[in-house]
Amino acid sequence: MGDQPPAMAGRRGGLLRQRNFRLFWTGESISEVGNSVTIVVVPLVAIASTFIVTLLTAMVWLPWVVIGIPAGAWVDRLPPRPVMLASDAISVAVYASVPVAAWCGVLTVAQLIAVTVIAGAASVFFNSAYQVLLPGVVDEADLSEGNAKLLGSREVAQVGGPGLGGLLAQAAGPVTGLLADAVSFAVSFCCLTATQPPRDRRPGGRAAGGVLDGLRFAWRDPYLRAMTAFSSLANLALTGVDALLVVFLVRTVGLSSAAAGLVMASLGVGGVLGALVARPLGRRLGTARAMLIAVPGGLCFSLLLPLADTGPRLAFASAAMMCSGSVVVIANVIVDSFMQAYVFPDILGRVTSATRAVMFAMMPVGALLAGVLATALGVRAALWILTALIAASGLTLLPTPMRHLRDLPRRPAGDSVPAVHLTASS
Repeated sequence: MGDQPPAMAGRRGGLLRQRNFRLFWTGESISEVGNSVTIVVVPLVAIASTFIVTLLTAMVWLPWVVIGIPAGAWVDRLPPRPVMLASDAISVAVYASVPVAAWCGVLTVAQLIAVTVIAGAASVFFNSAYQVLLPGVVDEADLSEGNAKLLGSREVAQVGGPGLGGLLAQAAGPVTGLLADAVSFAVSFCCLTATQPPRDRRPGGRAAGGVLDGLRFAWRDPYLRAMTAFSSLANLALTGVDALLVVFLVRTVGLSSAAAGLVMASLGVGGVLGALVARPLGRRLGTARAMLIAVPGGLCFSLLLPLADTGPRLAFASAAMMCSGSVVVIANVIVDSFMQAYVFPDILGRVTSATRAVMFAMMPVGALLAGVLATALGVRAALWILTALIAASGLTLLPTPMRHLRDLPRRPAGDSVPAVHLTASS
């Protein structure tokens, strides 16, 4: 295995001075732009049917629910970089197949659904392996910086990617936009190939144990259990808000499509700001205190959204979106860095995939709940309920041991998870 630069190199000049991280970050950043383009162009390809558009949206999250937990077991048994390379290669092939089929006149709805499901499954493996690989690319002291940079570039992509997707769709057609996503995955593949093999922190290089061990570990650990509950409730409510946001801004508030787009861009701007302040905030307050004070406090600003209206009150919507986007990224940086430093290396893939399967399973529930509430009570009343859930999600962190700590703990001594962590309650 290739040796990595020492942690001091990252602290003197930033992780971008380290070749392995720079390549990894570049590939991921370009891939995230491609993913953001896809969010726009896939609905445009299938826009003839609203049902097909919503079905394709649901298919993106279905693989996490179906294979999320077993995928973690595979990731724990294999080196993470080959898993990520295989996932990138599959994504290149399936996304490139759409424009090829369209140019040949044989593109069907069934192929679009298959592409979405296969690419979603590849994303499950990629993202689970990503959490295992990063601690092997950077030193533990630099995990927070690494996660902040990666999540920051993701937020930038989410701000600019949809606009780029719209331009590509207008200039060359929506199916050509999917070719751009295939190219972005090819860039990610090349960058990963160029990196030196990262450290494998697992004893013997591979892990043993059952498929459900990650779920058991997360359930029995008070920190992981609370963070999963927090993220699940927040995902449910945030997805519900996302499902109603365009309708609220355009129909209820009366904005034009362009003005609504600018307000919605506040979410991405807030995310970039969150990535910039996450590390300084964690150092100043402590990571545990940031999760207990800054995150719940910031999420309360989401309650401004239902107050939005035309005129000066439109600022309530932008403020709510910006604060929510910022706090979500701050929480993600802290939680991801905590898990990578706290969970035993030989079970990290299973814990990551299990907790994300639970979190992402709540997203379609949130969209459905939003539709039911809006139909029964109206859009603004539904937003009051959903934003109240967002604000309340942070309260799930309070009855945990972290309320007595300044910083979140690191894992106990040793590289392998003791059996007691899987067989006995905390």
